[in-house]
Amino acid sequence: MLTRPDKVKLHTLLGSYPNVVALKDGRVKSDLIEFDFPDFPVPNRGFKPMVREHKFDCGELAIVTFLQAKVYGLPYVLLPATVLGRGQLHTVAYNSERGPMKPSDLNGKRFGVRSYTQTTGIWVRGILAEDYGVDWSKVQLISMEDPHVAQYKDPSFVTRAPESKQLPQMLIDGEVDAALIGDKFPDPRFKTLVPDAEAANRKWAETHGGVAVNHMVIVREKIAKEHPDVVEEIFRVFKEARQFDTTAPKGTQDPYRFGVEANRQALEKIIDYSVKQQLIPKKIAVDDLFDDVTRKLV
Repeated sequence: MLTRPDKVKLHTLLGSYPNVVALKDGRVKSDLIEFDFPDFPVPNRGFKPMVREHKFDCGELAIVTFLQAKVYGLPYVLLPATVLGRGQLHTVAYNSERGPMKPSDLNGKRFGVRSYTQTTGIWVRGILAEDYGVDWSKVQLISMEDPHVAQYKDPSFVTRAPESKQLPQMLIDGEVDAALIGDKFPDPRFKTLVPDAEAANRKWAETHGGVAVNHMVIVREKIAKEHPDVVEEIFRVFKEARQFDTTAPKGTQDPYRFGVEANRQALEKIIDYSVKQQLIPKKIAVDDLFDDVTRKLV
């Protein structure tokens, strides 16, 4: 897989986001690495091959998928480089045609998610519980897909919808009362469960040291151990490519943070949420997510 002195070719899973497109189109160059980008129009469709078959040398992975896979011995190492981060509250919808609804109204009702292990869903459930009065022990959770990590099984309180169902239509039909729909709502009747959700997202980031982390960069453990210079170069080119996205905010609203300390608060929070929601059995120290090479990258 690795040959020297030729460039190291890395089979890499990566979406075409504004912060990485300069890496994919060649504006950011490396004398050490050649990236091979397979065609995955929706990158999260590559997460199962990543964690189940170990098909990629490096790339992006949802942080909760990484936490779970680490528990089961995933042969990858985390880099402190955020590829995708965002506010989360604007992704949750209710059907306004059925009357007004606020977050605490979820208690005693049904909530739909693509997958119980979906990182956005873990963030949403954690924030709604802490800040908006949602008691998830009183909410019926309905999922559409199985987890990325094959060894993990959904808790008994999660109900799987029939394969024929689609989450937006279930929300229209009243089969769920609210649902994690995503960045863009497909129906004008859908409204955000949290009023003025974008303002709420900004406030959350300001009070929690930055926006929530969704996807971070990982690299094959064998590469990290045998070729630390390659890992350092991966980090460098991702960081350089980020600079081409001049529209992204900086400071606490920056969705692409680099270095352990810049991501520490977000990682501590998602680890805490993952334990409370039975995604992982116990807390993992943030520093233990990295190895001796990646922990030092800044």
